[in-house]
Amino acid sequence: MRNSIRLSIRPVLYLMLTGLTALLSFSPADSAFVSENMAHANALLKNMLRQASGTTFPKTIDASGKLKSTSMYDWTSGFFAGNLWYAYEASHDETLRQAAIQWTEKLAPVQMFTGNHDLGFMMYCSYGNAYRLTGNPAYKAVLVQSAKSLATRFSSVTGSIKSWDKFVSWHGQPTYTFPVIIDNMMNLELLFFASRATGDLSFRQIAVTHANTVLKNQIRPDFSCYHVVCYDDKTGAVLGRETAQGYADNSTWSRGQAWGIYGFTVMYRETRDPVYLDAARRMADYYLTNKNMPADKIPYWDFNLYQPGFTPGPEAHTAEVTAPLRDASAAAITASALLELGGYLGRAGTTYRLAAVTMLRSLASPDYRANPGENGNFILKHSVGSIPHGFERDVPLVYADYYFLEALLRYAALGKARPGRY
Repeated sequence: MRNSIRLSIRPVLYLMLTGLTALLSFSPADSAFVSENMAHANALLKNMLRQASGTTFPKTIDASGKLKSTSMYDWTSGFFAGNLWYAYEASHDETLRQAAIQWTEKLAPVQMFTGNHDLGFMMYCSYGNAYRLTGNPAYKAVLVQSAKSLATRFSSVTGSIKSWDKFVSWHGQPTYTFPVIIDNMMNLELLFFASRATGDLSFRQIAVTHANTVLKNQIRPDFSCYHVVCYDDKTGAVLGRETAQGYADNSTWSRGQAWGIYGFTVMYRETRDPVYLDAARRMADYYLTNKNMPADKIPYWDFNLYQPGFTPGPEAHTAEVTAPLRDASAAAITASALLELGGYLGRAGTTYRLAAVTMLRSLASPDYRANPGENGNFILKHSVGSIPHGFERDVPLVYADYYFLEALLRYAALGKARPGRY
């Protein structure tokens, strides 16, 4: 029964290919690398548990380096529980399991939340992993209700799930009432789960329609992406293509590109439509071959920021880009996505998996991995929340840790013979 539970929520993800380990060998040294990083993460998470309390959820650090938490209705609220579940999965440490249950169940009220599109982040990273690892039917019910709440934001006119209720253009005007951000691709996995769990294909159809609209309106010819596409909710027409967290409307925000790679990989897994596989691969190629990509594969927070010859529009956030900040969160998300994507591409997938391993090795190096007693007990340093908004510059972020742990478990799965398990 337990294996069927795992397959229902992460259907045969990573070891489907014949000869996978021959294409990318997983040695005892690789196993030791994963084990050491997971043990390090476990220690930091246990330290963080001593500081975290109440109904606020760890997110980053404040100016003094202390843990900074956030509301359960913040888009990041589910990642801490997800981190605990991943750490428990690797270690079978009962202390982490009990903490994961506690921090997951604190999020129960969020299942009814309809204020934005982030239910996938908030509930699938927490309750999704909880259900996968425990099979508790109460968790399944919460996930289905969360998907119903998310589905209320879908419009058949725009063919999209509305991200925010409004978005004020960085140009000053107008205020858009149906913005869709590339991050929204990450919430579609919850809808596919609900469709399988209930037999209601409407959840699946919403996800497919949304992804197709993103392909049509949000992905550029070079397979970079716009951060925000704004629609007329009465006609479905595109009113604007802008950025909220990138350098300029016509630039490519690195974490947005990571969301796209990951999201379209999930779309291919769930539908087996080669259009989505092609999109994920081409978006990954943009990331990996970008001329501004540092050798360690940890990108600057925007790909076009230091690109010779790039001409940003007049709306560019030029006053905010003097420091060459990296975004470890973008690399962690991409590394996790590439380990799955590579598994769908036969021998051609080796390139993507090797790139993912390079990113993991970089993130685990002293340049990015924090020592115990520093960094607010977060695992990774040097992430960026939003430069244009003036917050979370060069700080740890809970979701960077989440995707780093996920990528480590996916990497470890290369050396195992049990499909469907990290």
